[in-house]
Amino acid sequence: MTDVGFTADTTAAIARARQHGIGDLLRRTAARYPDKLAVVNGDHRFTYAEFDAAANRAAHALAGRGLAKGDRLALLSHNSWQYVVLTFAAAKLGVVLVPVNFMLNAEEIAFILGHSGATAMVVEDALVDTAEKALAGRELTLRGCVGAAHDGWEDVDDWWTVGPTHDPEVAVADDDPLRLMYTSGTESRPKGVLLSSRSLIAQYVSCTIDGGMESDDVEVHSLPLYHCAQMDCFFSVDVYLGATSVILPGPNAADLLATIAREKATKLFCPPTVWISLLRHPDFDACDLSSLRKGYYGASAMPVEVLRELSRRLPDVRFWNFYGQTEMSPLATILRPHEQLPHAGSAGRASINVETLVVDDEGNPVPAGEIGEIVHRSPHAALGYYNDEDKTAEAFRGGWFHSGDLGVLTEDGYLSVVDRKKDMIKTGGENVASREVEEALYELDGVAEVAVFGISHPTWIEAVTAVVVPKEGVTLTEDAVHAHAREKLAGFKRPKYVVFAEALPKNPSGKILKRDLRTQHGDLAQA
Repeated sequence: MTDVGFTADTTAAIARARQHGIGDLLRRTAARYPDKLAVVNGDHRFTYAEFDAAANRAAHALAGRGLAKGDRLALLSHNSWQYVVLTFAAAKLGVVLVPVNFMLNAEEIAFILGHSGATAMVVEDALVDTAEKALAGRELTLRGCVGAAHDGWEDVDDWWTVGPTHDPEVAVADDDPLRLMYTSGTESRPKGVLLSSRSLIAQYVSCTIDGGMESDDVEVHSLPLYHCAQMDCFFSVDVYLGATSVILPGPNAADLLATIAREKATKLFCPPTVWISLLRHPDFDACDLSSLRKGYYGASAMPVEVLRELSRRLPDVRFWNFYGQTEMSPLATILRPHEQLPHAGSAGRASINVETLVVDDEGNPVPAGEIGEIVHRSPHAALGYYNDEDKTAEAFRGGWFHSGDLGVLTEDGYLSVVDRKKDMIKTGGENVASREVEEALYELDGVAEVAVFGISHPTWIEAVTAVVVPKEGVTLTEDAVHAHAREKLAGFKRPKYVVFAEALPKNPSGKILKRDLRTQHGDLAQA
């Protein structure tokens, strides 16, 4: 604070009175809606008063075991009510939570533990063996296990049932780090993205205002809570507003449909791949989805044909497209319901707390309609990459966060994401956006999913390659795909190779893993 002549004690008292951290949000919502249903997870249901009390007890339990503000707590678990209690407990204590992807192997987890400097770890019972291998003798202040006791691991199930229910007295400033999120990017090692309450709450406000979110929402959360899309665009916003959250262990289509019907859910976020799985499920038309009013998608572009099908089959559902990335907490731009079909395929416009530009390699804005790198300026932006000055300086050069995505802006500010820089295919001296080819192939009847990428080629440098998943019961041929491509695409954009598959590899957030496809099919040009 600028020196205004106050004593240190007065300055500290003012800071505490103005505190607006993630942990404070739960306490304030519990005060407004103590008896309102907060979380449903299987047979477990608790109100906001019960949620806040459980988080406070867990925070005191962590403190009693030696954790203090600034310490890092790694959390390795599938979705559960315990997961969200620990998330808010850590925030109340000022402990930096390190959510760990449960699909990583022991070596990958070991890197995150070492890089983050985690001094404590809580794991789900089913993942203890993987955690043991990742630790490989590493000394921790605390090893906790959800669900059962194991040798060397404390059973934490009494953390939320025993102990004080008042908030811990910890001063947590707006820009104190609270999360250390490890990106799932394509580099050999993930980067640790530091997020603060200021970053996250500014993003919650954008989600609420531009995403049409309200306190009477009933939302199903099935994507991994270790990922900031599900946790921070949706679950934590529900907590901020006092909405009801229904937690599922994963995005199984049958479970999602049954849960929407049973819980009368009004709101659902899924990446396009999961929306496609719902549309293709045999129970879709028979299931009572009449309560559903709001649908959200993100993580990758929604094929225009799929969007049209969703509009036909769920006519009472309004859709939003959320675009962003972890470093933006993660929201940057939103395409709202009335813009869906008129601007189909667009990522929308900058959300209320964000500025977005498209720039050239020197950081200069490019004219409307020209391709450049997407950059943002916003309080959503991360504090930087943990312990990595060089990558932080590169990402924030010029006072803008550089996304690594290529895009085009219209005169009126609508953003189209052309591709990741890494996914732009350079073939025969021309640039081909994989997304453009994918959109064209989705128009072919019988295509359920498609991924387009480049593979090394002795003549073309890179060859456009498509992996196609046919709809159930449909037979497609390479000739049919090539014929369709000839109708829709210029010659240099057409796939040189077409491969059929039963499914596409995806991460738990629903993103298609093109790096796996490149590896799997990289020798096609030599065949």
